[in-house]
Amino acid sequence: MKAHIKNYMSLTKKEWNGMVVLLIVIALVLAAPYVSQWLRKDSTINVSEFNAALAQLNKANHSGQGSSVSNAVVNKSLTLFKFNPNGLSIQQWVALGLTERQAGIIKNYENKGGRFYKAADLKKIYGLTQQDYNRLAPYINLPTGNYSPAAKSIVELNTADSAKLTTVQGIGPAFATRIVYYRERLGGFVNKEQLKEVYGLDDIKYKEISSSLKVTPAHIRKININTVTFDKLRLMPYLNYKQVNAVIEYRKQHGNYASIEDLKNIAIIDDVILRKIGPYLVF
Repeated sequence: MKAHIKNYMSLTKKEWNGMVVLLIVIALVLAAPYVSQWLRKDSTINVSEFNAALAQLNKANHSGQGSSVSNAVVNKSLTLFKFNPNGLSIQQWVALGLTERQAGIIKNYENKGGRFYKAADLKKIYGLTQQDYNRLAPYINLPTGNYSPAAKSIVELNTADSAKLTTVQGIGPAFATRIVYYRERLGGFVNKEQLKEVYGLDDIKYKEISSSLKVTPAHIRKININTVTFDKLRLMPYLNYKQVNAVIEYRKQHGNYASIEDLKNIAIIDDVILRKIGPYLVF
């Protein structure tokens, strides 16, 4: 038994040498991080040199050297020209030294009905710096009278097309398109307050434009409730799908409506809705 164990545990010279090499390799792997850290020393910051450089940078900023260099570069590369900021294209704004992003913001402002009545109005554009304004201001050329708020005319909501609506201060092409689309679905406006139902037109925008608008209820397009089809009545913004279906089905079952009072028999149509749709119905 002893001899068997001794033979099992004994190592040849080649096996012993291999084990020694393996132990050396393991030792080197474990020691490698410590040796690397010892050989590579972090460079230390010279505090006095850093403070001196920082002071020099601050001095340059306060003296305006950075902005003057920037202005010199811009002024050298651009040929400025007299311009009217209303209706200027993105390419023209870029030619004046603005970025495409800044030009896009200006066009978005105009599309929402914004106008420039005086040079200083350019300052209210988000993203336009004082430096940009100072550079452009001497070249702004606004014709007198063309965009004067005092020269505005009153526009009739039910007959004006989108082009006519854009002449109102505060109504751009986007709002004009939405107003016309909603008017066509509605059949016309009974009062100006209905403009608040147009998507994106809030109380602030309404107060801005309402004094330039008027409504003539005689121009509204009426609906014959006894002959109108489901598809036509579905366009009415004040009625949802279920309510339109209920109106048509009630008419099929009970015959023609004699007055708006008959519509009160439809449970899912309340008095608020009846007040809204009443001016548009004929019996």
